[in-house]
Amino acid sequence: MQKQQEIDLEAEKKEILKRYRALLRACKRSIQKGDKELIRKAFDIALEAHKDMRRKTGEPYIYHPIEVAHICAEEIGLGTTSVVCALLHDVVEDTDLTLDDIKGLFGEKVAKIIDGLTKISGVFDQSSSIQAENFRKILLTLAEDVRVILIKLADRLHNMRTLDSMKRDKQLKIASETLYLYSPLAHRLGLNAIKTELEDLCLKYTEPEIFNEIVQKLEAGEPERKKFISKFIEPIKEILSEQGLKAKIIGRPKSIYSINNKMKTKGVTFDEIFDLFAIRVIIDTSPEKEKSDCWRVYSIVTDFYQPSPDRLRDWISTPKSNGYESLHTTVMGPEGKWVEVQIRTVRMDELAEKGYAAHWKYKDSTSESQLDDWIRKIREILDNPQENALEFLDDFKLNLFAEEIFAFTPKGEMKTLPIGATALDFAFDIHTKVGEKCIGAKVNHKLVPLSYKLKSGDQVEVLTSSKQTPKEDWLSYVVTARAKSKIKNALKEERKKIAEDGREMLERKFNHLKIDFTVQNINELANFFKLPSSQELFYRVSVGNINLKHLKDFHQEHGKITHKSGSLNKKKETTKSFEQMVSSVRGKSDLLVIGENLKKIDYKLSPCCNPISGDDVFGFITINEGIKIHRVNCPNAVQLLSNYAYRVVKAKWTSQELISFLAGIKITGIDEVGLVNNITKIISNELNVNMRSISFDTNDGTFEGTMMVFVHDTDHLTELMKKLKKVNGVLAVTRMDSAN
Repeated sequence: MQKQQEIDLEAEKKEILKRYRALLRACKRSIQKGDKELIRKAFDIALEAHKDMRRKTGEPYIYHPIEVAHICAEEIGLGTTSVVCALLHDVVEDTDLTLDDIKGLFGEKVAKIIDGLTKISGVFDQSSSIQAENFRKILLTLAEDVRVILIKLADRLHNMRTLDSMKRDKQLKIASETLYLYSPLAHRLGLNAIKTELEDLCLKYTEPEIFNEIVQKLEAGEPERKKFISKFIEPIKEILSEQGLKAKIIGRPKSIYSINNKMKTKGVTFDEIFDLFAIRVIIDTSPEKEKSDCWRVYSIVTDFYQPSPDRLRDWISTPKSNGYESLHTTVMGPEGKWVEVQIRTVRMDELAEKGYAAHWKYKDSTSESQLDDWIRKIREILDNPQENALEFLDDFKLNLFAEEIFAFTPKGEMKTLPIGATALDFAFDIHTKVGEKCIGAKVNHKLVPLSYKLKSGDQVEVLTSSKQTPKEDWLSYVVTARAKSKIKNALKEERKKIAEDGREMLERKFNHLKIDFTVQNINELANFFKLPSSQELFYRVSVGNINLKHLKDFHQEHGKITHKSGSLNKKKETTKSFEQMVSSVRGKSDLLVIGENLKKIDYKLSPCCNPISGDDVFGFITINEGIKIHRVNCPNAVQLLSNYAYRVVKAKWTSQELISFLAGIKITGIDEVGLVNNITKIISNELNVNMRSISFDTNDGTFEGTMMVFVHDTDHLTELMKKLKKVNGVLAVTRMDSAN
């Protein structure tokens, strides 16, 4: 046995060395004098620090930092400093080495980045998420060094690639967190390849059946797609070559995640998606000819194939704010199929795949200033810390994934804003003071209200007044994190001033009634009115929401006031009972079995996704409504699992033969005589299913129907949907999320 173990350790040593050499090869293009020694020193320290540690897979822990460093070098294109930080990123947290030790060995820059990467430990207030606080800290460091977030993304990518060894509930939490935060961040930093892989891996773990089904269908159709692509490419290749343009043409399949997204949002099946792949033309040309050569290629492609006029996207003249440059068009290819064609240069392609890391290689000033612009906005948000980390996170996330529009100032300066941005967002983008004093705007010389949604190409003149101040309802007019945070700050300041007046009014009233104006007495009064803080009490007194006549109902003993009916403080009781509920639900097994005779635990099936027996589900502990059961693929699951993991309990179903669950079904098809009759006959006669509601709508020969039915479990529902699909005229039958 001992000998066997020695052989294994020997094999592991060889594997570690092999991975280390692969890392050095990946670093080759950016390595300079002395860098190799630095990487070796970091590797030796990490190897020693993690020597007795193993991952959940049973592999030596050192595999993880080596792979993270490899992703940084190979897939993101980062240099030596980042590789060193990636090798050491878990050392401070998991071993006795301190940040000061790191600083002494590798200098301040490395220590600072590792500090940003070190996870926060300690307990946070139950109303916020540890993950949200951790993320805030990463962003603070990101504002100084973008490499923090790039290494963090590499770390997350490797964790997602090795998620197989984790338990199901951990997989769901990590995948949801990734989809909620890390994938939008990768998108915002222009790391297209990493963003796509993260999304695909998230789908693999949150909805494995759908993922596997799409993979199988893609594999089955691959030979046919290859044939079609080569037929499409051939004539274009010939002409490009004749015209002396050096080009590489490839067919890129759409990501599994985006195929699934399209199926969901458009309500179509896999076979109905026409753009399962895109043709990418990558030309090798000099910087000064980039724009003209891309348009030359566009001209050649559209000479052969008819373009769709409304599907031209020019991100060469105005790149996306994450640095993405490309020319997209959709053309009618052979066999009457629409094909998306992306035209870009070698430089643009590398920027699209590796994002801002590649900008350093090309020293592209435009993209660098865009990155600086974005980081400046992050700094602004961080300078005004919200009390609630999750609120901050939601505001921040608003601007990560949003598609963009371009609007212009009267002098022609271009501003990039997310789709849905309003005239008020534009005002705050110019300057905080302009936003705060904004009373309206002229868009293309026409007067519009603050809430007017801008369109690309709009020219906006902001109108201001010195008497204007931000209002509470402004928060519903804006979508940018910058505007939201500035409005909240201004409102908070205004509230403080009003509260100050209220404090003086209350003090005068106390003096009049000969009551001591002490913190204890103020808190007693706030408790009586069920207010969260003394400041809220002062504010309400000032605006006249609180009747101070109630003070006569208090009596004072030894300087302390009490109400004749006793003190009221329900907030503490709620918190206490909530904490008790969390621990009683979690118990020893940490598993909630739905359908058992649970006397003490109150659970409800969530209406946002209508789970039924057999669905993959989890329980979410709410403060006032007991436990709510959600489907794993519920529209709200990503946010709940990502931000409130401590309130999530695993859940499974027991046999539910005697219980019926409400499920929604949507049916579309061709309107035929007797169709509704055939559908209802199957529901009530063949499968003994009870209906709660049914509605059909016909339009020019097509119909769409929705029905709410009671079923026992997912098998019962699947059987019903199969039978409905067989009815003449029915084209598609899908399950609806909520029972509206």
